[in-house]
Amino acid sequence: MKFWQYNCAVKRIKEGRRIKTLSPYNMIIPYIMVHRHDSQNSIRTFAEVSGAEELVRKMRADGYDSIGMMHVIIAAYIRAISQRPGVNRFIRGQKIWARNGIVVNLVAKTKMKLNADDTTLKLVFSPSDTIIDVYRKFNEAYSRIQIGGEGGGDKAARIVCYIPGIFKKLAIGTLRFLDYFGLLPRAVVNASPFHGSLFITNMASLNIPPIVHHLYNFGNVPVFIAFGAKRYEIVLDDEGNASKKRVIDFVANLDERICDGFYYASAMKLFIKYFKDPEELLYPPESVVDDIP
Repeated sequence: MKFWQYNCAVKRIKEGRRIKTLSPYNMIIPYIMVHRHDSQNSIRTFAEVSGAEELVRKMRADGYDSIGMMHVIIAAYIRAISQRPGVNRFIRGQKIWARNGIVVNLVAKTKMKLNADDTTLKLVFSPSDTIIDVYRKFNEAYSRIQIGGEGGGDKAARIVCYIPGIFKKLAIGTLRFLDYFGLLPRAVVNASPFHGSLFITNMASLNIPPIVHHLYNFGNVPVFIAFGAKRYEIVLDDEGNASKKRVIDFVANLDERICDGFYYASAMKLFIKYFKDPEELLYPPESVVDDIP
């Protein structure tokens, strides 16, 4: 598996800042639920795709030839974070941190073949980014895959693979220890697909429903979203009229330690809203909400 990062400018900034104004209950929760597998909740939902499909057709006509649902989904999630920054927090050392920037990880195949290499794209965004920014950054990163080469994460993994088994376990343990205290080298964090705002996987490319994917205990990714192939569903409009619509299913696994269920629900509703009606993703948000101090 090769690892790529689009924006090297992230090396010049800290991964985040510690939040110090949370309630005592919220501050103690990471000590009770120490691992991400202790604290992950899942939600299933679906969204009607006509608005997203219309935007994709429009942008392709305007010259964005390879625009697709993945771009719309990422742009919608970025826009949701711009208004609900609490879902962009992470846990480090049993403390809650607000992340600087929005980091999206996803796995892509170099070619649509069973034996093709998997590559993890690591894309860095700003809360004010539009779907055009998403398209540009995504495609520039993906073009590097097609050109070939070896990313920093792949080099690091290759080095670890040369270490004998017992020492390999010690090396990974050392990385976990350094990660706990925020002492991982910046180059490792920049290459790691286990550090970021979101990990997203596309089951539609396999023509299957979305899976319920676990969160990784290593690193700090708090949200994992899977989406599946388009299908038809009977849905009700605001007046209660039923009609047959094409929809996409989403499954999200969430680290409940970073914010409460009410906040997560609000953020997910915004994400679905921006996906269903994505025209405003063509423009920067009117304002960006900062996380609490």
